[in-house]
Amino acid sequence: MYSKHHAAISLVVGAAAVYVLPAVTVFGVDVPPIALVAYAVIIGVFVDLDHFLIARIKTGTWDAMAFCLRNPAAAFGDQGRIFAPGDVGVLPRLLSHQLIVGAAVSLLALESLPLAAVTAVVLYAHIVCDLCWDIWQLGHSRDDQTAAERFETVL
Repeated sequence: MYSKHHAAISLVVGAAAVYVLPAVTVFGVDVPPIALVAYAVIIGVFVDLDHFLIARIKTGTWDAMAFCLRNPAAAFGDQGRIFAPGDVGVLPRLLSHQLIVGAAVSLLALESLPLAAVTAVVLYAHIVCDLCWDIWQLGHSRDDQTAAERFETVL
């Protein structure tokens, strides 16, 4: 799923969470609701930075990061050009997201349960949307691509 989609979903989910949860206080300071919604959008998009680390581990190069630094417009407008098939993979990406969510929510809960809850619901929505996107993409792969080839791209 692309950043613009995650931003829109994070905006809606974050605003709903901020509306229903109690006020957020961090280190004794009340956080304005608009700042929490902005936070929700930011984490809903920037959790995907793990894709660059995964691609680095899988390919042995920082080519995807270098591409984005050379072509910043592509990072926002044409994300399909950033990674080659198999550079990230569905399963490593979803595992990485799960690890990030678990660590982030656990650490934030030590300071603010409402902030941890906002983080949890936004990142949960992110992962569910990624799963839906991946299932749709897998079902709409090229007709001449075998199931084995599609699975290899997933890994």
